Amino acid sequence: MTGAPSLLSFRGVGKRYPSGAGEVVALDGIDLDIHDGEFVAIIGQSGSGKSTLMHILGCLDRPSRGTYAVRGIEVDGLDNDELASLRRDVFGFVFQRYNLIPTLTAAENVELPAIYAGRSQDHREERADDLLDQLGLGDRSRHRPSQLSGGQQQRVSIARALMNDPAVILADEPTGALDSRSGAEVLDMLERLNGEGRTVVMITHDPAVAARAHRVIRLLDGRIVEDTGRVDPERIAAAVGQDGAGWMPAASSLATLPEAVRMSLRSLRANLFRSALTLLGVVIGVAAVVTMLAVGEGSRADVLGRIQSMGTNLLLVRPGAPGVRGDGDTATLVTADAEALRTVPGVAAVSPEKRGSSTIRFGNIDYRTSVQGVWPDYAPARDWGLVSGGFITTADVDSYGPVAVLGQTVVDNLFPNGGEPVGSYVLIGNIPFEVVGVLEKKGATPFGSDQDDTVLVPLTTGTMRIFGQPHLGTITVKVADLDTIDATEQAVQDLLLARHRTEDFRVRNTASLIQTVEQTQNTLTILLGSVAAISLLVGGIGVMNIMLVSVTERTREIGVRMATGARMRDIMIQFNVEALIVCGIGGLAGVALGIGAGMAASSVGISVVFSTGPAVLAFVCAVTTGLVFGWFPARKAARLEPAVALTVE
Repeated sequence: MTGAPSLLSFRGVGKRYPSGAGEVVALDGIDLDIHDGEFVAIIGQSGSGKSTLMHILGCLDRPSRGTYAVRGIEVDGLDNDELASLRRDVFGFVFQRYNLIPTLTAAENVELPAIYAGRSQDHREERADDLLDQLGLGDRSRHRPSQLSGGQQQRVSIARALMNDPAVILADEPTGALDSRSGAEVLDMLERLNGEGRTVVMITHDPAVAARAHRVIRLLDGRIVEDTGRVDPERIAAAVGQDGAGWMPAASSLATLPEAVRMSLRSLRANLFRSALTLLGVVIGVAAVVTMLAVGEGSRADVLGRIQSMGTNLLLVRPGAPGVRGDGDTATLVTADAEALRTVPGVAAVSPEKRGSSTIRFGNIDYRTSVQGVWPDYAPARDWGLVSGGFITTADVDSYGPVAVLGQTVVDNLFPNGGEPVGSYVLIGNIPFEVVGVLEKKGATPFGSDQDDTVLVPLTTGTMRIFGQPHLGTITVKVADLDTIDATEQAVQDLLLARHRTEDFRVRNTASLIQTVEQTQNTLTILLGSVAAISLLVGGIGVMNIMLVSVTERTREIGVRMATGARMRDIMIQFNVEALIVCGIGGLAGVALGIGAGMAASSVGISVVFSTGPAVLAFVCAVTTGLVFGWFPARKAARLEPAVALTVE
């Protein structure tokens, strides 16, 4: 041996693996130096430890004891990312089973180490094509591994090993899966690479193959039992001269996000049916969120719209003490109370009301409906406009005028042929009333009753000719400013208490009713959203399960990527990007499906209100789900030991 510095140096290296209650000794006290420019064959029978030795040499595994140094740098002091950098820059691997990624073309397999070295796409493609041309595969660069023969696949593997121009080629049984002719071609290539100054370390069990090397090391039971030790000083000097600067571990350039996206899309395309099923879970979850929140918002808007149609700034004074059910026959409110309430500050309109029911006749048509006695302030208090004619006037009230204003439902029933109601006379309880106006359509109340099924008459006329009772059923008070409605309510309460000397009435604030309804509807919306979110959560769990299956299926691929220089974060990024792409595409499709489902529901009469918020929320939740549920499989993939991953069947 010469005094030349060692490229690779073992001192007392041992490797033990747990086995049941004991241990298996794979390597036992190995001392070994390999110099620049050597062509070394490590030979031994199965179980002799040669593959373990190769894994430690290539920094795919760590020794259990002893030290291993590359150009004087002890590997034991390097973290996983520095080891990945070392594999990327110093070593090129040629495997017995080629270990080509089946979803990539020959050229893309060759480019792999350069991706993790941060090389540009143009540089990678040019370098890969040049290497494949040199190895006689220029016309096969766009073929996938399944379209290549064994010898061609092994040459692709050699081209991949040369991509980053490494100092050391590690060949593990490079001819083991080849016929004799292809095997000889591979050995010729290795000799040529060694002649160019590269160090070649080859594992083999075949003495004839080992004879092609310049130095043969024989292993038996984890120990070196023979080392021919033939070292050519001139070759070593030439090789050191070409690479005398040595190697220093450095942070490698992170594979760019576009590259991660490209690799992820290619992987998802390779398992299209499974990817579609994974997408389906996310799509359903997001669509459920969008649709249910839209239906919930539509329901809320519908109920609030009906309440607002009654008036949003009203105080409704009803007869009967609080907690005691009052009805139209409870005689505690009178017209004088309504007159007094007009003097309360902040009151914009007051309308005393008395309701009953009666049969109305026009021509030969009879129709039973609600009849209300009101004041002129009823229309502004209720924000109820007219489609024709006019409203009840103060003169009508003062003169006990027999006039009536009809609701749309009454008009539809009494005038089915579309005649003009205004100016016509109808009989209410055999008393003729002139129709002076027709109310605009209001729709149903929040409680389902038809507001348009009514006839309005002057309160005085109704009290004398229809109801026969002077007391009131309701006093409607419209507040001028919604912000002061609580203070006005208290003033109304105080005034009536002073007048009645007892609390024989109750006041309902429609603003508080709206607030209560909003709170109830918000609760229901949250409930619907929670149910939908559970669907999204189930979809996320499905993504995690699929990604875990993907990690299991692609364990060898992960090992290949690590052997070619991928760091833990590169693996993490790739699998996280895959999960994000699945959930991102699923989120967009789910939003579209949710909008479509909502439109379908709207077409059959269900109230639906779409807004940007729920759609954005659902999409963000889908992406977050991908990030959260993709993290664990990605972490599992990134923490795999390269040597273990490469040996998984």
